[in-house]
Amino acid sequence: MEKLLELYREWHGSEPAKTEQLPGAGSNRAYYRLTDEEGKSVIGCVGTSRDENHAFVYLANHFTKRKLPVPQVLAVSSDELRYLQTDLGSVSLFDAIRGGREAGGRYTVKEQELLKRTIRELPNMQFRGARELDFTNCYPQPEFDTEGVLFDLNYFKYCFLKATEVDFHELKLEADFRLLAKDLTAENSDSFLYRDFQARNVMIDDEGNPYFIDFQGGRRGPYYYDLASFLWQASAKYPDKLRSDLVDEYYNAALQFSEMPKRDVFDRRLRLFVFFRTLQVLGAYGFRGYFERKQHFIESIPPAIQNLRELLSLDQEKELLPYPYLTDVLRRLCELPKYQQIEVVSQTRADGYKITDNNPYKAHPKDGPATFSKYDGKGPLVVKVFSFSFLKGIPEDESGNGGGYVFDCRSTHNPGRYEPYKQLTGLDEPVIRFLEDDGEILTFLDSVYKLADAHVARYIQRGFTSLMFCFGCTGGQHRSVYSAQHLAEHIHEKFGVEVRICHREQNIKQVLPKV
Repeated sequence: MEKLLELYREWHGSEPAKTEQLPGAGSNRAYYRLTDEEGKSVIGCVGTSRDENHAFVYLANHFTKRKLPVPQVLAVSSDELRYLQTDLGSVSLFDAIRGGREAGGRYTVKEQELLKRTIRELPNMQFRGARELDFTNCYPQPEFDTEGVLFDLNYFKYCFLKATEVDFHELKLEADFRLLAKDLTAENSDSFLYRDFQARNVMIDDEGNPYFIDFQGGRRGPYYYDLASFLWQASAKYPDKLRSDLVDEYYNAALQFSEMPKRDVFDRRLRLFVFFRTLQVLGAYGFRGYFERKQHFIESIPPAIQNLRELLSLDQEKELLPYPYLTDVLRRLCELPKYQQIEVVSQTRADGYKITDNNPYKAHPKDGPATFSKYDGKGPLVVKVFSFSFLKGIPEDESGNGGGYVFDCRSTHNPGRYEPYKQLTGLDEPVIRFLEDDGEILTFLDSVYKLADAHVARYIQRGFTSLMFCFGCTGGQHRSVYSAQHLAEHIHEKFGVEVRICHREQNIKQVLPKV
């Protein structure tokens, strides 16, 4: 510590007014925030490996020249065991998206935007960062290679697989390991592989911009690895839709820096690295959890197994993993009772509410099973569509369900203000021509159709029996009649359900029968 303070004095010209040690990050490197009397701070690092520190300093200087979002190195000791860097603050991406993670993967729009900003910046780091980079400065090795892959796969075998109850043939497993290693290293890559790209290693500034730290383990390698490492981190619990969106964001951003493979090829290669990364992570969890007995890593094993289970399920559909013995061993691993998920079946709770597994909504694990509604499964659906005059009140709902939609057509151009149409209704051709030529009613109904389509589809799915749409205007004669008639015909044509039309003020009723 004294030598770090000496380096600070040489750089700043005075003692720091305040020194604060920062929480450890799982390595032997120690970090300190050093603050002067004006409140300006820098980060000091004390490492135990000169080669590791040298790699960071070299990469940071190189990336800074490339104007990439990384901390700037301010001073380095002669033995390279200590250095000072700019302070990027105290908020990591990991902290910024904590709410979504703790909510079981329910990320807010703001949290999703932080993730998208980060993933869009990654190819900038990988491709522009690799230009003119001397990879011989990387630590502990200059590139991603077969030897490194086999080391990680055997780490999984010895630190995780052997700690379970799964029997396997060492030589057959080793043969598939070598095939997998060959496939992972089959493509030449000139990109920078971050290696430890995770939310803890991304700092967020006051404007929500991401900055990258702790890249000293980086090397030349395939860009798929970092994307797989970040998006398939088990503890992050990214929902499939968000993960898919983030892959799209990455791919589109990468096209600005490099000629990318076709999307289907890209997706297939990415899945291969997700598979490898999952085994790699399980090896680390096995060592930290089963051998060192650290509870956090033990708790991280089930979600990692679930990631593996999903990959193996996808493999059965699309044959993505041509390693038959390895996948057989892994399937037997996922079938172990201690890794089985508890399936929810229909039952009755103590409070009398029935629980259903026939739920059209995508359930979230955090919420548990849905209760059964007394309205579910009655069917078939009957849709009622009314036109009316607001001067005479909204039509009464006789179903007992409390009504449905009431739309106000009075914002659209009214043909009733013009003499040729005063005695006509929205069913008459001249009025129809007026409204459709004007166009406002068509724009209005576009939005109505979107709401109605989603609502009718869900009511059919759940077996509900009644849905009501009402359109009101000044007199219940032109705009409301046109809108009600066209929505009724739209629903009947699209869904084939029974639709009952009532133009109340015109005393006109019509039934479109179930198809």
